[in-house]
Amino acid sequence: MSKIRRIALVVALVATVSAVDALSATSDRSSAAARPVAEVAALPTAAVALGDSFVSGEGAGAYTSVADVNGVPQEFPGWSAPNNNAFFCHRSANASLHKANLPGIQARFNLACSGGQPHDIASASINRTSGRNVSAQLDQLRAVAQTNDIDLVLVGLGSNNSSFTFGDVASKCANRFVADAWTGWWEFWAYLGGPVEQAPCSAGDLATPAQVSAATAETTNAVRQLLTTLDQVDPDGQHRIVFQDYTNPLPFDLESKFHEEDGRDDSRDKFRDLGAERYAGGCPIHRASLAAGHLFSGNLGTLVQSVANTMRTEFPSADLVYLNVQRAFDGARLCESANSPTGTLATPIRLQDGPTGVPLTSLSGYDKIAIQRIANSCVSYFQTCQESWHPNAAGHAVLGQCLAGAAATPNRTVACVRSGNGTITIS
Repeated sequence: MSKIRRIALVVALVATVSAVDALSATSDRSSAAARPVAEVAALPTAAVALGDSFVSGEGAGAYTSVADVNGVPQEFPGWSAPNNNAFFCHRSANASLHKANLPGIQARFNLACSGGQPHDIASASINRTSGRNVSAQLDQLRAVAQTNDIDLVLVGLGSNNSSFTFGDVASKCANRFVADAWTGWWEFWAYLGGPVEQAPCSAGDLATPAQVSAATAETTNAVRQLLTTLDQVDPDGQHRIVFQDYTNPLPFDLESKFHEEDGRDDSRDKFRDLGAERYAGGCPIHRASLAAGHLFSGNLGTLVQSVANTMRTEFPSADLVYLNVQRAFDGARLCESANSPTGTLATPIRLQDGPTGVPLTSLSGYDKIAIQRIANSCVSYFQTCQESWHPNAAGHAVLGQCLAGAAATPNRTVACVRSGNGTITIS
C-alpha cells in the first residue's frame, strides 16, 4: 500500500473514531491479541509522535493538513482564522520524526499538536480552553494501530499543562523586556491606563515548585493512559517509547553585541536601540531573565525524567528511554553569536502588524503606540507569532539525530549534546 493511501485510510479511520471509543479496554486488548500472527507480521512498521510543539514540528515550516474531529483535513485557513483550527497543530514535514534515520521503520505518523497538553492525550483538545479542534491523541493512535505495527513512539509532553504553558512563559518575559525598552515609568497611566510589568522574570514568575509538581502528576497520568493503550493496540508488544524533554532556544548569556548599545544596557531606564537590536537578533529578553529561563528548562527535564522513571516502575517490561536534549542546541542558540538569528537552531521571536502574514524582522523606528498594536496582534491572532522560540527546520533536524540515537541505544537514559564544531553526540 502506498504512503498516500495509508494516510488517506488513517484520516478515514479518525472520522469513525467514535466507534473505536465504544469498545472497552478489555475488548481492545482481546481484539489486538486475537489478530493472527501472520496478519500482524504483514503490517508496515510505524513510528508515531505524540505530544506538543517540540515534536509536532512547530517552527520548522512545511506544515501539512490536519484532520479535525470530524475527520475533515484542514489546510491553512488564513492568518485571521480562529487559532483553534486543526491546521495550527503545525505538524511539519520537517519535524524530527520525519528527519530521523530509523532503520526498519516503514511509516511515520505525526499525531502531536502545537500547544498540546496532557489533557489532549485521552480527551479531545477542543474540549478545553484554547484547545484545537482535533480528536484525542489516543484515538488517533488507535486508528493508526489498525493498519500498522507500532514499533517506536516519540513523546514530548509537559511544557504545557493546567498550571503553565511554554507560550505564556515566553510571552511574559519577552513582553516585560519590550515594555521596559519602549515605555517610561511616567507613561504607565497616561498611555496604557495602568502599570505594565517591566522587571526581568524570576524563577517564580515562570513556574513555582507547586506548579511543577502538579504538572508532573498531570503528565504522569496522561502517559500512564498512553502506555496502557499501547499494550492494548500493539499485538506483538514490541515498541520503544522515547520520552524527549526540551531545549532552551536562548543562551545562558547574550553575545556582547546584544547587551552593549551606545553605552546603554539593561541597567539603564531606556534602551530602545538595544531593544530593537535584540528583537532583530531574535532575543527580546532581559539578561537577568536568562537564568530563570534555564532553570525552567531544567525543571521540565526533571519533570520528563520523573515521568519516565515512574513508568518504568509501573510498566517493568516496557522499553522506555529518556532522551535529554537540553544541550542539543549548544553554541547555536538565539543571540549566542553576533550574527543571530542566522545560523541558529531556533526561530526568533517574530511579530506581525496585524494578521498580514508578513513577519517584522525589525522594530527600529516604531514608537510605543505602534509596539502595543503589534504586540496585540499576537494576542488576537496567535498564529502570527506562534512559531517564536521553537526549533527551526535545522533545529528539528538535530532533534531527529537525537531521536535516531535514542531509538538505537541500549541505554535507558541518553543525552544528546552539540559540540562546538556542530557534531551531535548521543551518550
